[in-house]
Amino acid sequence: MTEIKTTFTDLGLCQALLDALDAVGYKHPTPIQEQAIPHILMGRDVVGIAQTGTGKTASFTLPLIEILQGGRAKARMPRALILAPTRELAAQILENFTLYGKQTSLTTCLIVGGDSMKDQMSLLQRGVDVLIATPGRFMDVFERGGLLLTDIKIFVIDEADRMLDMGFIPDIEKIAKTLPPLRQTLMFTATMPPAIRKLADQFLQRPKEVSVARVSSTVELIKQHIFYTDDKKKSNDLLNFIQTQKPASALVFCNRKMDVDKLKRFLTTKGLKVEAMHGDMVQSQRYAALERFKRGDVNIFICSDIAARGIDIDDITHVYNFDVPRNAEDYVHRIGRTGRAGKTGEALMFVTENDDKNLEFIEKLIQKKIPVLGKAAAPVANNAPKPVEKTAEKAPVTPPTPSPVVKQPEKKIQKEEPDDDSSGFGDDVPAFMRPFS
Repeated sequence: MTEIKTTFTDLGLCQALLDALDAVGYKHPTPIQEQAIPHILMGRDVVGIAQTGTGKTASFTLPLIEILQGGRAKARMPRALILAPTRELAAQILENFTLYGKQTSLTTCLIVGGDSMKDQMSLLQRGVDVLIATPGRFMDVFERGGLLLTDIKIFVIDEADRMLDMGFIPDIEKIAKTLPPLRQTLMFTATMPPAIRKLADQFLQRPKEVSVARVSSTVELIKQHIFYTDDKKKSNDLLNFIQTQKPASALVFCNRKMDVDKLKRFLTTKGLKVEAMHGDMVQSQRYAALERFKRGDVNIFICSDIAARGIDIDDITHVYNFDVPRNAEDYVHRIGRTGRAGKTGEALMFVTENDDKNLEFIEKLIQKKIPVLGKAAAPVANNAPKPVEKTAEKAPVTPPTPSPVVKQPEKKIQKEEPDDDSSGFGDDVPAFMRPFS
């Protein structure tokens, strides 16, 4: 018996939206869209739990366009507020409104750090229906009197768990308390830690919870592997895999900004087409680099976790974790950049003997052992007995074994260096990091 698939028409969307969806070739909603859109259209508060690559952004942009298209915003009084953790993700949400709302008269405004605040406030003064913002810049504009929030009808918190990681929860709590109590609130998150559950209980009224995947799961279409190496060999090992696998479009994730730049220089000298993005780059540079990658001018994009949820490209074939992420949930977000829209993808993580604990946390979170790729079947420490069984000419290999102990202080120094999400905010600084006024 042939399965009858739900169409966007079945969800009750207007013809203008259906035409926009048809123009980009979208016929059937994804599971998160199918579950969330009807409840949002009914005016209910919704908590959506969905990993990246599931069509989550459209699950709230489409019904918002449907709900808001009949009204008109007043000066400095937006009718919908959407908060996103990073500038890239905020820009992605704006692209959704532009794509699907082109047959409507809805106006939008992007309020993020790195762009001219004067221009942003000028746009707000003319009146916008939908305001998309990062928490830090939003607070700056609001505290300068550039916003009136009395007409907010819909409040959206996107990537709530990432907001938690970046320290934005105090800002969100402060913002939510300034909004009208009679509003519709939507929260979307890839995971549901206790702090996010508490936030939902605090600001949502009897929300409908929809979930399309096991919390913290990884897409089954992604082939995951780990490869054991050491810090000195890691760059060359990555180069060898790229040259062998010849990825059509690949993301490479590093934990530190300095490693992003260093790796870009190394791969460029080897003749690869590479771009990079991290928190110390100005906004125009980041947009330009990402645009070159989207166009296919380069096929290798090196980035830090600031981009883990801000890159919305369906055709990424490979994700290379040059570093094991310090936060296990970041692994899910990183590899979720591939295996999208029903396509397969590959994720490879380079592991050193100092990464054992973080690897253990990742495998516990995703509830599976990640298979080992290549000849090195385990870290050096776990293979210690094997060199003794080999021939005498291998005996000199024994002395280097203490080297990890010698290098241990350096490892601690590296961990103390801030990553992008703690030093690359630009104007998007969490409340606890800003000076008292």
